[in-house]
Amino acid sequence: MRSSGNSLTGKALLEKIRSDFIGLDTTYQTVGGEQTRRIYLDSTASSLMLRPAAHITADFMNHYSNTHSKLHHSAHISTAAYDWAHERILSFVGADPDIYTCFFTGSGTTGGINRMARVFRDVHPEKDTAIISIMEHHSNDLPHRKHMKHVYHVPVDGLDENQMCISLPKLEEALRNGAGRVSYVSITAVSNVTGIINPIHDMARLAHKYGALLMVDGAQSVAHLPTKMFFPDDPDACIDALVFSGHKTYTPGSPGVVVARKDHLLAIEPEEVGGGMVDRVLEDRYQVKETFPDREEAGTPNIPGAIALATTIEILDRIGMQTLMEEEEEVLEAAINEMASIPEILVYGGTDLKACPRAASISFNIKGMDHGLVAAQLNDYFNIAVRNQCFCAHPYVKEMMSDDLEAEFGEIDFGNMSPEFMRKAGMVRASFGLYSTLEDVARLMAALRDIIQNGETYALDYELNSENDYVNTSYRVENEEIFSIVGAIDQYIGD
Repeated sequence: MRSSGNSLTGKALLEKIRSDFIGLDTTYQTVGGEQTRRIYLDSTASSLMLRPAAHITADFMNHYSNTHSKLHHSAHISTAAYDWAHERILSFVGADPDIYTCFFTGSGTTGGINRMARVFRDVHPEKDTAIISIMEHHSNDLPHRKHMKHVYHVPVDGLDENQMCISLPKLEEALRNGAGRVSYVSITAVSNVTGIINPIHDMARLAHKYGALLMVDGAQSVAHLPTKMFFPDDPDACIDALVFSGHKTYTPGSPGVVVARKDHLLAIEPEEVGGGMVDRVLEDRYQVKETFPDREEAGTPNIPGAIALATTIEILDRIGMQTLMEEEEEVLEAAINEMASIPEILVYGGTDLKACPRAASISFNIKGMDHGLVAAQLNDYFNIAVRNQCFCAHPYVKEMMSDDLEAEFGEIDFGNMSPEFMRKAGMVRASFGLYSTLEDVARLMAALRDIIQNGETYALDYELNSENDYVNTSYRVENEEIFSIVGAIDQYIGD
């Protein structure tokens, strides 16, 4: 792909694009009747779309064609762009293309982890155990339970200090005890609940020391931290497979990504078969390609989504992930420090960023208030979008909240939760992206202080609906009047 050679980079590029996201200026009406700009603090669930990537992909669609052919102009352009997408991502995560391949999956990180769990299971069928941690998202927990005979959850350290970091000594103990039986370790690089950053390269050294592989869930890290998979001078620190999602990397609508060692993939037949991954098909047999990524991408891929994601990756790389990380750290640290100064707010995972470095996310509660009520009031009164409940990480949330819940409800049966219990068994999460600003933090903190002071009064206007959610009875928004797919079609097509 050609470059002019005089493009912006670093902080200059960051300042140019940090406000260039689709939906960043979206406005909604609050309870008070004001039409204000939404403060989007739900980036850990799904980030906003980088507008340049959307525009460049729309330009590409003028030339769209299927790949694997170069006999007409569009096919040649599509094939070259799709090949570039793979190469760009390999470079971004520091993966040697002679050793690693990149391929795309249709259901984000979840699809990629399921795929690699089956691969690692079959590469070493004599090993029946996977090790994960208690802090994993369900996408990096349930696939291993499904595909491996045994799964061990490494506990966290620092419960008394409310840090909740993965225990490296306990990880090594589990590897030592399971030596010869542990096929792989699969660990999140960054918790989607607390934002705590895990030392994945130290974990890789431990896994390899005991003959296990390491898979990393990079869903929450790739968009926020520098990532490096390959170290030629330190092979034990290398990552065997990295999986992440485009929709958490400023490219909604793009596929998931797997970057994995070719030797592991070549050891078994590909998990998915179909068009594009074979050299020859006869009535009684077929011959699988030896070349990557074709071997791992059966069927017609999400070509526009992959190109959009790689375009975003290119822009992030031109900014520099170290620069981006430092800018985001300023926003996160401001929010953490403000929350730590308010006695009514409990921050999960602690507030000491030196003891437990974080990225992107803060989960908290206002003492004495249901998490759903806080999230509803932030939305309804202040137009601040956050997420609440357990964030698809039930064991980790349970671990952090057990003492408080047992004090209120007595002995807890997490398999049979009452509506009253569910309203308490969860957190509020504010999460940030490269478009988040110190002004956003100031708006959030002003809103939380207001809720602490006036939340009980606001609560008088709320009732619980059939889904156990808090709904403001004096403030009804008909979302279909704001946006409707059918309405948009009618407006575009006309009568």
